Amino acid sequence: MTRPIHILNGPNLNLLGAREPEIYGALTLGEIEQACAAHARDLGFDIVFRQSNHEGELIDWLHDANVNASAVVFNPAAFTHTSVALHDAVRAIEPPVIEVHLSQTAAREAFRHHSYIAPAARGSITGLGLQSYLLGITAAVSCLGN
Repeated sequence: MTRPIHILNGPNLNLLGAREPEIYGALTLGEIEQACAAHARDLGFDIVFRQSNHEGELIDWLHDANVNASAVVFNPAAFTHTSVALHDAVRAIEPPVIEVHLSQTAAREAFRHHSYIAPAARGSITGLGLQSYLLGITAAVSCLGN
């Protein structure tokens, strides 16, 4: 049986749809989850979709993905720019990790231009809204050789 793709989401993404829609779009995290599930299903995978505002919980989920996931699509949100611990957790696991962001971080505030996750991830997709997630899933599956 094929292990699912884990889609992990960091802080404040639970507020999507209401929080700064001019930057993050109007979709809720639930709507993004539905679109991801449908896309992954089309590619032959189930998903595990999670969101946390807590860095340690995201680390625990990355560790869990090492055993229970085929791949990880990861939107670390603000932790992208601050967390060496998440960088280390991504480096420590076997499944390919694709970093995704709804907004184009390089076009935003200077502090958002650096990602601690990107050097540890297999790849990064930013600035395409929902498509960042869907392309992240496609890239993750591609990394698996499927």
